[in-house]
Amino acid sequence: MTSFLILFFFALLLASLLLARDRRSHRHCRLPPGPTGWPLLGNILQLGSKPHQTLHALSKTYGPLLHLRFGSVHVIVASNATTAAHFLRTHDANFSSRPPNSGAEHIAYNYRDLVFAPYGPRWRMLRRLCALQLFSAKALENLRHVREEEVVCLVQGLARAGKPVDVGAAVNTCATNALSRALVGRRVFSVDGSGEGPEEFKEMVVELMRLAGVFNVGDFVPAIAWLDPQGLVRKMKKLHKRFDEFLNKLITEHQEMADKSNNDMLSLLVKLKDETDGEDVKLTDTEIKALLLNLFTAGTDTTSSTVEWALVELIRAPGLLGRLQDELDSVVGRDRLVSESDLSELPLLQAVVKETFRLHPSTPLSLPRVATEDCKVDGFFIPSGTTLLVNVWAIGRDPESWPDEPLAFRPDRFLPNGRHHGVDVKGGDFELIPFGAGRRVCAGLSLGLRMVQFMVATLVHAYNWVLMEGDQADGLDMEEAFGLTLRRAMPFVAHPVPRLSRKAYD
Repeated sequence: MTSFLILFFFALLLASLLLARDRRSHRHCRLPPGPTGWPLLGNILQLGSKPHQTLHALSKTYGPLLHLRFGSVHVIVASNATTAAHFLRTHDANFSSRPPNSGAEHIAYNYRDLVFAPYGPRWRMLRRLCALQLFSAKALENLRHVREEEVVCLVQGLARAGKPVDVGAAVNTCATNALSRALVGRRVFSVDGSGEGPEEFKEMVVELMRLAGVFNVGDFVPAIAWLDPQGLVRKMKKLHKRFDEFLNKLITEHQEMADKSNNDMLSLLVKLKDETDGEDVKLTDTEIKALLLNLFTAGTDTTSSTVEWALVELIRAPGLLGRLQDELDSVVGRDRLVSESDLSELPLLQAVVKETFRLHPSTPLSLPRVATEDCKVDGFFIPSGTTLLVNVWAIGRDPESWPDEPLAFRPDRFLPNGRHHGVDVKGGDFELIPFGAGRRVCAGLSLGLRMVQFMVATLVHAYNWVLMEGDQADGLDMEEAFGLTLRRAMPFVAHPVPRLSRKAYD
């Protein structure tokens, strides 16, 4: 015990000396404003359980460009559209890599994935593969029948259930199966979502998002990282083992079933792995698993959470819900289900989804970026090695960008007569960037947007949603559970009542 305490205090002393040296080196530089932090740890203890809300509150005091210190690391937070554009457009090249973090090291195969890979040849190779094989217009169209078949399975499963359902869980199973058919050529869960598989997988994804959303003290005070004071690294390693076993099983089963005619993503990756042998940038089994991990996690929980938020917001606004059902009935009718080809003819639906992304962005704090070189923004000095966070949640509530009831759910703002008609979510309009912007904008933006629109349209068109006994629409719990993704603290459970003709569900 005595030896442990000596090592601990030595680590604190070393970290304090390094921090003092860093302060002296930037003493004459004008950093952005921000609150005073604790010795050694800086501001990291001030974030609370919902950092996006804490940082939003701090920006009201210190301004939209906020400076914090997490241990020995400079952290800046952009909290409005103009500031975000400075970093994600003007200085995008300088902020195109990720800072070191334990999640990328211990869960994402030591930075070998797409999301956390350093900006460079490997990242470009993985990005190009996804863009061509999964997210291009041609690839999306080729796989449209897969998504439509899985959504039909979702609708039929809800019709057969005859009881209240956990909407997020049902949508998550649907999204996972649609994605897995594109990735590995088959469903990974049963059609009706029964059994332990879907629940276990969703629990794994939720745990990953929760752990990845925690600021690990060891990442910012390296001298005490070995202590793992929050126990995060231990949990990350355990979770990584579970995901690795899941992915190894998928790959093994895929190899046993594979034939030369397979055109799913995994078949292509295996073929490319053989072709890149001997090249400078190799595609290995590790990269393949890391990429599958990204796609399975980023493409499922974000979708199901957003659909769940959208449905709850609509139920809280029965007049709006009625208008949307009228729009769907006029375009689709009541004798069939919505198809993806209908989406372009549903402007109110598109507005509802945009408004959901505005108030409930799937990633409330953008994935961190790091400054490769010193730079200046708005007259402030940003030293190299600084971590950048963009508070997407705060930007969506900024009265300067959203002067008309910024906290209210008002999709009409995106309709032709609305102030924000023409604003989209693809990264060019910085007041609405749920998928990020710049070089590191979400690779799956097109698929994610399409899946959310499609599933919201289907659930609203196919069913009326009856709340549980004792629940009131205007009293539904809207509390958030913070993580890398913004989930509801309480799952939304309701009874789906069919509203279309019987043949629509056959």
